[in-house]
Amino acid sequence: MELVVGASSGAVKSLVNKLGSLLAQEYTLISGVRDDIQYINDELSSMQAFLDRLRREVIHDEQRQDWMKQVREVAYDIEDCVDDVSHRLGGEPRGSGRLVSLRRAWYLFTTLYARRCIAADIGNLKARAHHVSERRTRYGVENLPLITGGGAVSNPAGANAPRDRLAPPRRLIGTTEPVGMDDAINEIRPWFSHGMHNTGELRYLAIVGFGGLGKTTLAKALYRKFGDEFDCRASELASQKFHLQMVLRSLVRQFHEQQPGASLDAIHGIEEWGDEILKKKLADQLRNKRYHILIDDIWSVSAWENIRDSLPKNEKGASIVVTTRFNSVAEACRRQKGHVLKLKQLSQESSYNLFLQIISANDMYPTRPIDAQIIMKTCGGLPLAIVVVAGLIASKLKSNTDSILDHHLVDVEEALSAELGSNLTTEGVSQIINHCYKNLPAELKTCLLYLSTFPKGRSISRKRLIRRWIAEGFITEKHGKTVEEVAEDSFNELIGRNLIRPINNSSSGKVKCCQIHDMVLEYIVSKSSDENFITIIGGHWQTPFPSYKVRRLSIHRSERQETEIVERMKLSHVRSLTVLESFKALHSTILKFQILQVLDLEGCKDLSFHQLQKICKMHQLKYLSLRSTDIHKMPSKIDRLEYLEVLDIRDTNVRKLPASVDRLQRMTHLLAGNKIKRIALMLTEGITKMTAIQTLSGIEICGRSTGDNTIIRASASTDAKDGGLQGIRREARKLDVPKQLRPLAALEKLTNLKKLAVYRLVKFQAEDDELLLSAIEHLSSCSLKFLAIDDSFTGFLDSSLSSSQAPPEHLYTLQLSGKLSRVPPWIDRLHNLEKLTLSLTSLTTDTLVTLNKLPELFSLIFSLDVTNNASNALKIVHKNTLESGGKIFVQGGGFEKLKLLRFSAPVLPPLSFLEEAMPELERLELSFRMLESVYGLENLAALQHIYLRVSSQASEDAKVKISQIKGLTSMIQKANNSPNPSVVIDEYNELSKE
Repeated sequence: MELVVGASSGAVKSLVNKLGSLLAQEYTLISGVRDDIQYINDELSSMQAFLDRLRREVIHDEQRQDWMKQVREVAYDIEDCVDDVSHRLGGEPRGSGRLVSLRRAWYLFTTLYARRCIAADIGNLKARAHHVSERRTRYGVENLPLITGGGAVSNPAGANAPRDRLAPPRRLIGTTEPVGMDDAINEIRPWFSHGMHNTGELRYLAIVGFGGLGKTTLAKALYRKFGDEFDCRASELASQKFHLQMVLRSLVRQFHEQQPGASLDAIHGIEEWGDEILKKKLADQLRNKRYHILIDDIWSVSAWENIRDSLPKNEKGASIVVTTRFNSVAEACRRQKGHVLKLKQLSQESSYNLFLQIISANDMYPTRPIDAQIIMKTCGGLPLAIVVVAGLIASKLKSNTDSILDHHLVDVEEALSAELGSNLTTEGVSQIINHCYKNLPAELKTCLLYLSTFPKGRSISRKRLIRRWIAEGFITEKHGKTVEEVAEDSFNELIGRNLIRPINNSSSGKVKCCQIHDMVLEYIVSKSSDENFITIIGGHWQTPFPSYKVRRLSIHRSERQETEIVERMKLSHVRSLTVLESFKALHSTILKFQILQVLDLEGCKDLSFHQLQKICKMHQLKYLSLRSTDIHKMPSKIDRLEYLEVLDIRDTNVRKLPASVDRLQRMTHLLAGNKIKRIALMLTEGITKMTAIQTLSGIEICGRSTGDNTIIRASASTDAKDGGLQGIRREARKLDVPKQLRPLAALEKLTNLKKLAVYRLVKFQAEDDELLLSAIEHLSSCSLKFLAIDDSFTGFLDSSLSSSQAPPEHLYTLQLSGKLSRVPPWIDRLHNLEKLTLSLTSLTTDTLVTLNKLPELFSLIFSLDVTNNASNALKIVHKNTLESGGKIFVQGGGFEKLKLLRFSAPVLPPLSFLEEAMPELERLELSFRMLESVYGLENLAALQHIYLRVSSQASEDAKVKISQIKGLTSMIQKANNSPNPSVVIDEYNELSKE
């Protein structure tokens, strides 16, 4: 198989930069070592130039592949050594004077052994680099014939040409009907309808076909189309490595969320439940309920039988849908009086329509007809093949706008025809994926392979992925863009090529989470294993034990077998570690990770404080995620992680960081708190000293206690003479600010801050309001683009922020929650604002008239959460009713770019959309327990989707109103001869937070 040239070249390029930096620093090394480093640097620079040439080649013989593997491994080992030098010799005293000379003498004495070890290591690495270089000549690796014709691409996808990718336009991801599957859906419709009239019967449907035919796409379309006709429903992935407990545990969690009035405590400790307890719980949940379950990707008859025997029978009956690649599983289902649907390839017409849909989604609109026969010949009617080939061609068209689409199709068809023949199967789809992979630029190959870290079917956060790419060193600044912007470009390019697919978006129109098709994932897992890029333990596919040093490790399960495998590995060279669900596989090996840079433990519920203390010895960590773990505090020695850039402690119980965090001067993103449980991280002086920080999310800001009023009020009286807010800030610096107010006073020093999210204000008084307002105004004049504040009904929003004389005019996102009787009068000055969220705000027609003037507004959200501050929330509801006369009218005009409108409240007043209202609105979301009515949907010209989220405690009257909305949308669809607007209905449970 082809070597990942991108991984080898990327490793060398990163290392050449590091070696140059090491030579520039004045470390006191053993004599001759600096010359060795210079030699290694020169040798690797030559290798880098050679690897850059290899990027242009698609086919590599075995000798060349083996040499590139050697280059990659020696580069990784040299990088390990360089990082070790930086850590072990980083404290050398600098300067002049007698005291410095004494310190320097002591430093040289105490580091003598370390410097000798480093000298020996560098000498060995120099010899290895020399031998690798000699092998290239000895075995003729330098002979590189230029391959042309259909079998190769001399410069794949412009791999070496710098590309300034434009950010894609903001858009919403909606549910669309699968192309070309109308016949299959119509065939299945009677099966679902028949089940409505049969009670006490478990009914089975198996959808069978090889990989890439669209089995999961069809099953999910059926799940959406017919699912709301059942009392409850759930879906789960089975896959090759089947574990009954994991499937049952997921089903129990999903059905629990649909139980009216259920408490989170009812499933506490579910991770420890055995099969029988889970089966009993499932039976209790589904008693007297007609339910629907989708089990995706079953690989064996035994797995199917285990699932079938675990599902309870009741008087109402159930419909069970499974997907599988194997006829034996489908026949086992048929023997239980089940129905089997054998999925077929798309017709030529449907293939053409799907291809055109993908091309258009990339904002490419062909000016001449596309040859449908070439599409059919190239892709064989397989949806996955059509999607990835269309993504590849759309990328080629973007890089060469003068080219003709059909010419690219012919090139792809010629390149594949020799390998595929005329009959496409699962292996044929893999060949198409391989061709699309080969056409990626080298840096995108590395980014795509990194996705093999995550398990099959997992939803992957865009921000999590991008931050990890940066911490791994895959992304560098280029073309005048920051590393974050380059990473965003890479992510968008993979989305555009359809190698990963967006599954939902944030309300600002950016992709929030993505998924990777299981066949693409299977391909990159195999590729990553071959190239020693990522080692996966306990994944869905069997991978061999690594023959090289492990560089990146991902542990998907932590049972005894996985623990034994990890204990056999050499872990001292691991630079990236991902652990899912349980930490127990690493209890005895955690100290072996000596040079770890990325540690992602999201969701590991068994992580202990003792293990955290060991993690604080991993001096080179750049990325640390403890999200959704059960930790309560951070060790005081966290300051040892001097290179830490990202700390994610969201959804934990950590409420305060140690004072030593002020030494984390590289911290860029600090993510904390739990908005639902109203848990926040206290803003401390240490945090305000992290001057590089760009994201500060989930914090709590404390005001003064009553006894401190004297000093501050004296400050305030001076302010009046000194000219308002600027006077306050100057006096605050002059006076002895009380200890608990120092963080608030110092907040304005974080001038690199781009995102600030405040979850709570505590013990706030008028003078505290002034300090916070001053900080917001100052930060907004620097870098702040995202501001979210929940004032906890302290009155800050109404009394201070609304009256600001220097409002945050450069914001892209503004979220205000708390006591806000009216929108701030300056809000129409926010000409860059794209997303606005107003919670517990007086909602009137006049409010909407004010907001419709915002020129860039993409999403507008009104929310009212009664689970927090219920009494205040009810007052707001009553006030809204009085001021609006019980109705909200959305008038015509304005809202020129608004795509998303969301209302979330226990009781929604009547909504009326007048003619020409919100001309670009694509999605209307309503979340409620009671709904009065919605009028004028036919006036929303661009409306595509209506999402109705209904409380499990909703009355029958609310369900009647939902039926009325569905009837109205059906009339609109018929009148417009269009499938839009579609209606999606979902149920949410107002779980107790006790």
